[in-house]
Amino acid sequence: MFEKGRKKGTYRFVLRSTNGVAKVTLAGDFNNWQPAQMRKQKDGSYVSIVPLAPGTYEYKFIVDGRWVVDEENGAFAWNPYGSVNSVAVAE
Repeated sequence: MFEKGRKKGTYRFVLRSTNGVAKVTLAGDFNNWQPAQMRKQKDGSYVSIVPLAPGTYEYKFIVDGRWVVDEENGAFAWNPYGSVNSVAVAE
């Protein structure tokens, strides 16, 4: 899930349904596709808060080494590897 954060200019990336997952990171064009650790929450979800300037961004979650799209975000874009990335629009 992608949503506005509490502070102006920040956005929350959330991955739910993580039963049995050991590690989740977030990578996107906003961080040069360098995986950044996400924090595990009490409910088992993983969260990352990212400052973003207005624009359109592509991203994926890396779950135990496997790159996955954000299933709660219906916006996708094809990437050069023949798969899709999730798309986030920051206002």
